[in-house]
Amino acid sequence: MDMKLFAVVAVLTLVTYAPPSQAKPISLVERCYCRSTVNSVPKSFIRELRFIHTPNCPFQVIAKLKSNKEVCVNPEIRWLQQYLKNVINK
Repeated sequence: MDMKLFAVVAVLTLVTYAPPSQAKPISLVERCYCRSTVNSVPKSFIRELRFIHTPNCPFQVIAKLKSNKEVCVNPEIRWLQQYLKNVINK
């Protein structure tokens, strides 16, 4: 009986003093933010653009609208392509 109690105390001590892991589960790391995209967002509605490129997902563009809503924008939209060309050329 004493060995079982010792084993339980030893395991609890190791778990208590073990450093916490900062890693996220694989299912959260590999998940793409944009699952669907919007094709028609007027430029005047957009407050900010964010670009995300992850190894397992296609190029993603997230637009924060003036209403504080975030939508995923299709990166193939003509005005967005022109915007990206202008930014790259500067």
